Amino acid sequence: MQFKDHTIEEIDSIMNKAWKAFPIYRNTSLDDRASFMKAIAVELENAGDELIHTAMQETNLPEARLRGERGRTIFQLNSYADACLQGNWLAATIDTAIPEKTPPKPDIRKMQVPLGPVVVFGSSNFPFAYSTAGGDTASALAAGCPVIVKAHPAHPHTSTLVANAILTAATKCKMPDGVFAHIYGTSFEIGKALVMHPYTKAVGFTGSFTGGKQLFDWSNQRKEPIPVFAEMGSVNPVFLLPDKLTTDCAQIALMYAGSITLGAGQFCTNPGLIIGIESAALQKFIHDLGKAIQQIAASKMLHNGIIKAYKEKKAAALLQEDVHLVAESSSAVDSLEALPTIATTTANAFLQNPLLHQEVFGPFSLVIRCQDMAQMVEVAQKMEGQLTATIMTSNAEFSKNPELVEAIQNICGRFILNSVPTGVEVCLSMQHGGPYPASTDSRFGSVGADGIGRFCRPLAFQNWHNDLLPAALKDENPLKLWRRVNNEPSKN
Repeated sequence: MQFKDHTIEEIDSIMNKAWKAFPIYRNTSLDDRASFMKAIAVELENAGDELIHTAMQETNLPEARLRGERGRTIFQLNSYADACLQGNWLAATIDTAIPEKTPPKPDIRKMQVPLGPVVVFGSSNFPFAYSTAGGDTASALAAGCPVIVKAHPAHPHTSTLVANAILTAATKCKMPDGVFAHIYGTSFEIGKALVMHPYTKAVGFTGSFTGGKQLFDWSNQRKEPIPVFAEMGSVNPVFLLPDKLTTDCAQIALMYAGSITLGAGQFCTNPGLIIGIESAALQKFIHDLGKAIQQIAASKMLHNGIIKAYKEKKAAALLQEDVHLVAESSSAVDSLEALPTIATTTANAFLQNPLLHQEVFGPFSLVIRCQDMAQMVEVAQKMEGQLTATIMTSNAEFSKNPELVEAIQNICGRFILNSVPTGVEVCLSMQHGGPYPASTDSRFGSVGADGIGRFCRPLAFQNWHNDLLPAALKDENPLKLWRRVNNEPSKN
């Protein structure tokens, strides 16, 4: 089955339908929204093996990985539905009137309200969890926003099956026509038309820096600029401190060989840079890491475009002055297979060459050798924003290096101690986003139910009669929310 790009006229019709659905959907109860999201989860499960096998064919991802990812997506939908129902994301706040004050203080009540139709661009490397029914879609639906998903061109059949599950759930839950739509498009013009349409009120994106930055630029060229929440990748630096490396060298090398090559390196939290201080322990680590990498077989990447980019960017990095190949795994059998690779260079070369700061998306990592702690701090200070940063250290060593800790903290959204960045837990305390260029708005993350807040705005109601107020702000608190009443948390 071939998928034709939607026309600009068709997109306009879809956006008009979403805009008409918005006032209906935004006024559905939290219970109805949660039921809708849970119904989507049920339909995803009901899609059965056909969904898994279709995704396997389109993405080269193994069956176990895809079954796990579908499970994660179902968990996201259910947990975000529960969070929707709890209503903490509404941030309901009440300051009651003080008539005797001079001048009189009015009754003011504030809550979050949905922005409007949200366009979501599906990602290539997570066909379920960050795609058609992924976290962006779940967050927007929980907030009360209709969703328009543009299928990723690399897995249109998979995206269609998921979209059909969402539409089936919408019908069963009697959601308004236009609450969800699915669009195909390989051309730049499709993406531009979606972002620039006057009824689009926000955008969610997971993918490359080039793609995310283009959407962000288009959004700011509109007559009415809109927020773009783009997660655009990261090199996820790992800082190895000497004492820790001396005591746990072999274990750290083995742990990071696994993290670098997990999923053929196709995770946005893949550790692409490892920074240490020149020493015998660092040289042993580089040797041990290279040896471990050589023993890990090459594996298929998602599609031709990704393997082509991996080979080109890896080759470009290895051609740079003072960059040396440490180890490569055994030869690839298939043209889609990526060779896990470790290279090394000096901090001086890294600081002088911007190309070495760029992500090589795949199973590649560059070890940076610093002269001393001062140069390690300089490397951290010169880095751009990252999704994650990791420090491998003893407690005593950590306490002795506050300048390094401060520098690392300033560049990341998630700061990891003595572990690996791969693996993103779905929970409220997770932060999956970081300072630019890791994402376009570091105040938010795309994982965890607090991501619902991306698709809302605050609205204050002044001097409203109680019976006219939204349920979240009524005196009797019919939704039984935790609210801040006259600066005190309360359910009263």
